[in-house]
Amino acid sequence: MSRSLKRVRRALEEAAVAADVRELGETRTAEQAAAAVGSELDQIVKSIVFKGEASGGVRLFLTAGGNRVCPVRASELAGETLGRADAGLVREQTGFAIGGVAPVGLVTAVPTWFDPRLLAFPQVWAAAGTPRHVFAIDPLVLLRITGAEQADFTASDGPG
Repeated sequence: MSRSLKRVRRALEEAAVAADVRELGETRTAEQAAAAVGSELDQIVKSIVFKGEASGGVRLFLTAGGNRVCPVRASELAGETLGRADAGLVREQTGFAIGGVAPVGLVTAVPTWFDPRLLAFPQVWAAAGTPRHVFAIDPLVLLRITGAEQADFTASDGPG
């Protein structure tokens, strides 16, 4: 078992959350993950990581699989212009590789925002620290244990 997956499992255990962790094989898109777990697209929690241009720190946006983060709205929430976070920075500040960034078990505290669309479901699926693993969780529990701020940061111009 990878160190990243172990860290996610430990974070869930410490939060007293019994989560269904599944190995899916390689999935590169939210659509593929939804098909693999048999869920709706918006039940997939995408972990979108940006870099704060002024601070250099990463900012995490947890959004429904069919939604897209609006860079302008995200920057307003973060209080600074946000840009692309490269793979090295993502790994350094979250402890995870791009494609497997989990919302829990991060190696540093990262400001995090939560898409209200995820609350429309009794269960959502999030990355479990690797591109091949996900876990199921009640979105209200996920919101609580991540300490994320619920906010509207998605694009309103349709999928993209």
